[in-house]
Amino acid sequence: MIASTIGRTFLKAYNEREGTNFKAKEFFEDVYFDQFFNHPKYFFWPQNSPFVQGITTLNNGTLGLMTVLKDKNGNTKQFTNDEELEDFCLQLQKEPSFGGFKTKTKKQVKIIQKLNAQKRQEILKEFVNKIDEAKSNNNIEASIAIGFPASELKEYATTSGAVTDIDFNIDIEDVYFSWIGGGLGIGIAGGYSIFFDEPEILMKLYDGWETYRAYLNDNTLNRLRGNQINTWNGQWLSYAFNKHFRVDFDFAQLHSSGVFSVNEKVIEVNTIKWSELFFNISNHFPNQTFTGYVYTLGQTNKTLGFYPFHFSEAKTLIKYYRILFGDQAAISEAKDYESLFGIHIKRACELGSIGLQALEPKDLRKYFGNDANLKLIKPSLVIKNGELEEDFQTRKEKAEKKDYDNIITYRTYKTWLLAMINKNKEESLEYTAEVANALHAYRMKATKMDRKNLIQSELLVAKSKKTFLDALTTVIKDVDATSLELFKELRDRVHLMSAEDFGYFVVLLKFDYAYVERNL
Repeated sequence: MIASTIGRTFLKAYNEREGTNFKAKEFFEDVYFDQFFNHPKYFFWPQNSPFVQGITTLNNGTLGLMTVLKDKNGNTKQFTNDEELEDFCLQLQKEPSFGGFKTKTKKQVKIIQKLNAQKRQEILKEFVNKIDEAKSNNNIEASIAIGFPASELKEYATTSGAVTDIDFNIDIEDVYFSWIGGGLGIGIAGGYSIFFDEPEILMKLYDGWETYRAYLNDNTLNRLRGNQINTWNGQWLSYAFNKHFRVDFDFAQLHSSGVFSVNEKVIEVNTIKWSELFFNISNHFPNQTFTGYVYTLGQTNKTLGFYPFHFSEAKTLIKYYRILFGDQAAISEAKDYESLFGIHIKRACELGSIGLQALEPKDLRKYFGNDANLKLIKPSLVIKNGELEEDFQTRKEKAEKKDYDNIITYRTYKTWLLAMINKNKEESLEYTAEVANALHAYRMKATKMDRKNLIQSELLVAKSKKTFLDALTTVIKDVDATSLELFKELRDRVHLMSAEDFGYFVVLLKFDYAYVERNL
């Protein structure tokens, strides 16, 4: 029933902004229905509702009523051969109301008649009557209210969720609020959506409805799928809050930004990663924490629950990236490194909140405790004395894509690990790089493989502080006076680290050591 709450919050904000005084039913009939269902392509496909019962979608997205062809006696029409069937279908295509046909058998067809404006209004009236009837019977359920449990008059279906024996007095307005709210879900990768009960976000989503409707009705985009409003909401909200948003955008701009995928058969809205959406929302709400409701609605409804989204922690990562690699890199590489952040939304919710820990970069976990000799391609970029040897943007243009991707991966991993280590305290951002350089110098003074093996097979793959400190004790025995103080400080720091911070620290040191080995 959270959809009703979202719809109520939205309509209050809408009336305030537009100077109107809509009730939920009025808004549904005058505004919502026209955008969502009063066209050949719908915004979404509400299961079991009068808007879709007995209606089919053709390959081009056009909706129509489907009936089996009958003869004058009411019997299913039979065709004596395939040629007769083909001739009939060719003649039928000349009818203005013809939408298409589907073969039932070789000698039977189902005829699809396009929905006209009058028929769509009849469906709306049928829906309104069904709501009134359900209210009278005290049987408001999923076919007429978004997010409500499926039910029968005597008992709930076994697959129903959100079932309670509490006697709610559900008002008809709540039903219409649920439909309004249902159109404001934010679809994300992983098959889930998010509700934010925040007026500014909800109004921004509403502003995107008109654009989506214009694209669905555009004859030049006749391959564009309908029924993707939640997916569109996610992409639209991310784009609208992006720093590079411009008011004169067009379809080509959105396509180049990854909003749409296009092939010879279909144009569809791509599903956005929650982390990309997270970063872009943080541009507009850099210091806020909003509660999001994570769910999925379909044949089976799933609820993950309510979670705080800490948008300030996205800005923390960008801050560290900027400090480590410069303002220009933080801006020009944003889309590349932001796409690497974020575990699966279901796993993120298991953490209890959506923030820095949930933004753990893709595939980083496989380096915890693994071989320290990382198989990273040698980066083309060299850092000496804290400065870039050459302009990274110039180097990016010359480097092969795989080389560039490895640089971004390294930078992303380092940024997140440092942010995690420093979340409760402030440490030197260059400390692991200093230790990595000292370890490299220690290894270079050996003529055999013993020091290399000690570093890569013991120190940098240590899963506990004790194992790490045991290996470090061996290192300290043979270092010069310059490095001795650094390694003593390392010993003290590791001893005081929590087990969690130690795990992050070793992986960060592993990456910095691999980086030094490939550049010096």
